[in-house]
Amino acid sequence: MLRSHPISRRLHRVSLELLDFVAQLGPLRATLSAKPAIRGNEQKRRDRAISVFWGMACHTLFGIAVSAMIISLWFGMSRSLGTVPAPWHWVANIFLLLQFPIAHSVLLTRAGNKVLTRMAPLGTGRTLSTTTYAMIASIQLLALFLLWTPSGIIWWQATGFSYWLVATLFAASWILLIKASWDAGAEVQSGLLGWVSLLRGVSPQFPPMPTTGLFRAVRQPIYVSFALTTWTVPTWTPDQLIVASVLTAYCLIGPLAKERRFARMYGAAWESYRRRTPYWVPTAFGLRIMQKKKDGNR
Repeated sequence: MLRSHPISRRLHRVSLELLDFVAQLGPLRATLSAKPAIRGNEQKRRDRAISVFWGMACHTLFGIAVSAMIISLWFGMSRSLGTVPAPWHWVANIFLLLQFPIAHSVLLTRAGNKVLTRMAPLGTGRTLSTTTYAMIASIQLLALFLLWTPSGIIWWQATGFSYWLVATLFAASWILLIKASWDAGAEVQSGLLGWVSLLRGVSPQFPPMPTTGLFRAVRQPIYVSFALTTWTVPTWTPDQLIVASVLTAYCLIGPLAKERRFARMYGAAWESYRRRTPYWVPTAFGLRIMQKKKDGNR
């Protein structure tokens, strides 16, 4: 029989306090207000242990992966841990570059979702699927940005005014990415939803179809801002150009499959939103709508 360790109980209390704080900001409100399923004490302890471990692993990997991505892009992919000798380093680099968009897209399909549900222990896979997905995406980003083998060629480095201008644009791109992820449902994008649902003993309560915030301007603000982070860098190398080009191509093509899935899920509501909102590039009309909504909320 599983016994509750004092450290586990303490982590559980801290987790609940943090979740209450997050819920006040918006995410997880539906999940934390849902009525938990009836579970025995042993199952509660088991689910608590698995959820806390899965959550800690997910967010640790997520934080390290984002940090690695920021640092690597900042230096134009000129600093990394990869040491594959030439000319084979380009083969290894292309593999690292392609594995992210391919697996990231495949896991969003029905077949990919079945794989996700088998990756967590003791029948918790379905509930933890969003957390598992975020963990895998983090591992993929870590592999790409930590194991890349730099070419050693630097084309351009910003200095003086151009350095501060590019640094500002780089920071703005990341702020946009954070805002877009929040608007889409921070609990899903960060992997928070899965492990919190298991901890609470409820089915994951997904946020509604995103149409507010940056989603009023374009349908795919996460992909737009993600692509922008690869182009607003102060150091340019052949490595950076390849990474930026491939990831931007993915950000342009990848959401099409997501939109087909949304069409099946939301039907007429999605079609109406699709018709009035541009795919990638905001229009003056869309920006005016955002401003009117913002003024109306004051």
